[in-house]
Order: sequence, then structure tokens, then C-alpha cells
Amino acid sequence: MNILGIGILFSRGRGIDSYENALKDGWQRPEEYDIPRINKKTLAYMVKPEHMEDKVLFKKMRRADRFSRMAVIAASDAIKDSGVDINKSRTGIILSTAFGAHQTTFDFLDDIIDYGEVQVSPTTFSNSVHNAAASYIASALDITGPTLTISRFFFSFQSALQLAQTWISDNRCDHVLVGAVEVCGEVLRYSFYKKLGTSEDGMIRPFNLTHPFPPVPGEGSVFFLVSDKSTENAYCRIDSVDFNSGAEYKEKPDIDILDSAGMTEGKTYLKSLSLSVPVTAYSPLFGSTMTGSAFNCAAGALMIKKQRQYANPVTDNPECLNLISTCGTSKIDSVRSIGCNCLDENVIIYLRKTGI
Repeated sequence: MNILGIGILFSRGRGIDSYENALKDGWQRPEEYDIPRINKKTLAYMVKPEHMEDKVLFKKMRRADRFSRMAVIAASDAIKDSGVDINKSRTGIILSTAFGAHQTTFDFLDDIIDYGEVQVSPTTFSNSVHNAAASYIASALDITGPTLTISRFFFSFQSALQLAQTWISDNRCDHVLVGAVEVCGEVLRYSFYKKLGTSEDGMIRPFNLTHPFPPVPGEGSVFFLVSDKSTENAYCRIDSVDFNSGAEYKEKPDIDILDSAGMTEGKTYLKSLSLSVPVTAYSPLFGSTMTGSAFNCAAGALMIKKQRQYANPVTDNPECLNLISTCGTSKIDSVRSIGCNCLDENVIIYLRKTGI
């Protein structure tokens, strides 16, 4: 299936142009945020309020929470970026997330403790349901096709891509809005601080694969408009999503992108890499999330469409990998986005230039 448009919202801005600028400019130190109740601060890649201002888009969803608003912004921008009139086609929505609207869920639980079950806000309860964000997308964008949320700790975005391909192959939809959303709430920042730690300088070191490195929590949303048909402005096509992949996988790509972000063991990545293939990782631009593969997939699609490579934002390289060190024009026909979990499994999203 082909990627026709991309919408993105992250700590450095809104829109695919903002993401491309971040890929060109490289790493920037994230800002500090409070961890309530313990009087501490932690570094985090958080979406700034000014990047979420859209009165027209939010006209139908004034009571939506932060999680849902991030999802709607990215989904809307993916459609705009594609230039496709989805009102003339059957469009589905698949939202993927690891932690869902966890901050809203905890707000709801806090209200029960503070005010009792009778006085809890029904709006807070409805927003705490994982599928609420996908419903908001459908309502705000007037989409009437099938709508589904995939909530899975590992590989939720990759599973969403597989389902999108199934819907298109089965002729259930002409287009599918498929993406990932994560919010970094107070509880998640506290969990990072207590359980995983946070990099003191705010820098994620994705190539420290043998020895764990401290992560930095992040949040954001990425959506893709995909279809079996291509357009003049299409980015690339998603050739396949392959779970539990080893080093031998079809032909060698032009570039490998690692999802490595400090939240899982990194040694599993090594079995899928070759020193002859340039490697990169962009988690230092958007933070440590369980759905960072969506951001990396967007980077791979940009590289193929623009025929341009982007330098690694952090170049610590203890494994002596073949890292991309400079930005510039390059012939790129295929890119692999590689993720792994703590069960010694890899999953690979294979992107290829349209028409090849």
C-alpha cells in the first residue's frame, strides 16, 4: 500500500515540514517538566501548547482531552498533506497506542477518590476510553468508515499497518488513516523517573545497544493516509511488515532505521543489521515512546520521496555501526524501520520507492 500523506505532531512542531526541519537541524535539548507530588523535575519531549491551537478543527470537540486532540491534529494534517478528497471514497481509521489516554484515566480515578462515584465527570470517563480518540477523528473529519483502536505494549503501530493492508486488500476501504498516538502525562514521567531513569543531559543514545542507556520520555502523534492506489505526490509504498525477522530479509535496503530509544534491550537489533548498510536512528528528536516506529516510518518515507539522507542526531557509536553522518542528496529506493522487544523479537517495516 502507498503512503499518500503524513501528519505529525511532536515536541519540535506540527506538520511534516517541521519534522523535516528537525531531521536537518539535528538534536536539541528537551525542556524540563514537573513531576507532581515529589517536587522533582525531569526532561521530556513534550508537545508545546502553541502547536495544538486549531479553533476550526476543535470546533466539534471542545471537551476532548490532550490525547484525542493530538490524534485529530495529525490525522487531519495527513489528509491535507495528501491532497486527496476522502469525502469521495471509503475511508477507515486505525489508531495505535501503547499507553493510551493514561493521564485521563488517572484523572478519572482521582476524581472518584476526591468526589465519589456520583459526582465524577462523565466527560472525563468517556475520554479515558482508548477508542475515544479514534471516534473524535471520525467526528471531526466526517469519516464514516470502520474505526478501530489497537492498544498493545509492543508493536502496536506495526500491527495497525498490517490491519490497514488487510482492509484495503479485502476492499473494505479505499483509504485508511493509520497512525500512532502517545501522551506523556504525570504518571508516565514519574514512572520514567523512578523505574527507568532519565538521561541527565536529555540525550538519547540509540546505538548503545549492548549496554542500556537512560531514555527520555516523549509524546506525539503520527498519521499516514494509505491506499492501494498511488498519486503524483505519494511518498513511497509500504512493501511489507514482517514480525520476528532475522538478518536475512529480502534484499539489502539502502538505509536501516532503528527504533532504539532506551526502553528495551538493544542487542536484538544487531541480528538484523549489516555493516554494508548505513544505519540511523531518530529517537533523539522525538523522545522515547513505544510507538516511535511511526516517527521513524515517517522519516523513511521522507528520505525516499525527497531522495535525501538525514544525519544521525546523536553519533555515539560503541558498536562501530555504519552510521549516516551527513545530510545530503542520495539515491534511496528502500528503507527498513526495525523495532525490537524484550523477547528477542524484531519487526521490520519495509518501505520502497513507488514504481519499483
